[in-house]
Amino acid sequence: MGNLELAGTLKMLRGERAQVHKELTKLDKAIAVIRELARTGPTPNGRPKKHTMSAATRRKIAKAQKLRWAKVRAQKKAKV
Repeated sequence: MGNLELAGTLKMLRGERAQVHKELTKLDKAIAVIRELARTGPTPNGRPKKHTMSAATRRKIAKAQKLRWAKVRAQKKAKV
């Protein structure tokens, strides 16, 4: 009789284990989806992702900076 109870308990525990394994798989998939959406995790090589700027944007920024410096120089000349 004791063996029958142990066999039943063992069967029940294996069933629960399988159910928990399925739930863990679902949670792992959900975590992967959220990480993909958020992109908060590190990149595969461990370095942060670099933000690149297009050549046109760099030219626009450079032009704006040159205009700012030209304005500063013009103000200096006006004071002297």
